[in-house]
Amino acid sequence: MSTKNQTDDQKLHRKKMQKQKEKVDAAIAAANQERGVAVLLTGNGKGKSSSAFGMVFRALGYGQKVGIVQFIKGAQQSGEVNFIAAHCPSVDLVQMGTGFTWNTQDKSADIAAAERTWQDAARMLADERYDLVVLDELTYMLGYKYLPRDLVLPAIEHRPREQSVVVTGRGGGSELRDIMDTVSEVKNIKHAYKAGIKARPGVDC
Repeated sequence: MSTKNQTDDQKLHRKKMQKQKEKVDAAIAAANQERGVAVLLTGNGKGKSSSAFGMVFRALGYGQKVGIVQFIKGAQQSGEVNFIAAHCPSVDLVQMGTGFTWNTQDKSADIAAAERTWQDAARMLADERYDLVVLDELTYMLGYKYLPRDLVLPAIEHRPREQSVVVTGRGGGSELRDIMDTVSEVKNIKHAYKAGIKARPGVDC
C-alpha cells in the first residue's frame, strides 16, 4: 500500500472510530441510574453457570459480599465450587444437593428440597449486605412448578436496591424475563457431548 493510501486509510479509520466513540460516550452518559441489576442467563447452550461464576469472581475482586444458591446441582463435583470452598470462605454457598430431577424421580422429595433451599435464597435476597446473589438453575424450579412464581418473582423484584442478582437455567417463562434488567440467551451450535466426548473436569465441570 502506498504512503498516500495508508494516510487515506488512517483518516477513514479515525473518522469511523470517532463516530463509534461518540455513540459509546452518549450511551454511557444516558445510563444515569445507580442500582443493582437483575441478570437472566438462559438458553440451551453451554456456559450459563460458568458465566454466573465469572461474575462471582468479578464481584469478589471488588471485595463484595456474594451469596450463591444452587438448585438441581450439588450432587456432583464442580470446579467452581471446589475453588470457592477452598479459597473463598466469605462466600455464602448453599446447594440443594439432590442432583437432576430426572435422576431422583421423586417429585414430592424434590419439591420439599426446593422449598428448603428457597428459604436460603429468600434470606439472601432480603439482606442488603449481599452485593451479588446467584440463583443457579432456578428456572427449573419454576418450570417444574416446584416453587410458585408468586413467591419467587416478588422476592427478586423487591430485593434491596443496591443488590444484583443472577439467575441461570433454561426457560423460566416470560414473567421472569420481564422483571430482569439483562437477559442473555446462550445458543447451542455444537457440543462435544453429542459427539460422544465425556465431560472434562476444568472445562465442563
